[in-house]
Amino acid sequence: MERIDYRDLIEKIIQQHATANNIYDTAIDRIVFDRNRDSYLLLYVGWHDEERIYGVSIHIEIIDGKIWIQQDFTEEGIANQLVELGVPKTDIVLGFRAPVVRKFTEFSVA
Repeated sequence: MERIDYRDLIEKIIQQHATANNIYDTAIDRIVFDRNRDSYLLLYVGWHDEERIYGVSIHIEIIDGKIWIQQDFTEEGIANQLVELGVPKTDIVLGFRAPVVRKFTEFSVA
């Protein structure tokens, strides 16, 4: 069985979320892909009246061959999307969960 290219898959998912509606009409999505360090982000940047809007919606890294979800503010959940696309749960780490809690999820602990 051919191994899935995690980099391509992650980039595709982030691009899909970047085209989705943002809660702020004035914020702009910024996609940051660093294949050398295996770090992938979706940021939103802008202004709402005089309030600065800046944040990270999605932050994913590939560490030791596993997909680490460091930040996930999506409705359906990046981990669920990855599983639907064929990534084994043993290759997904919920990095935003405390290490002691990860063992109670259905995903990898590290």
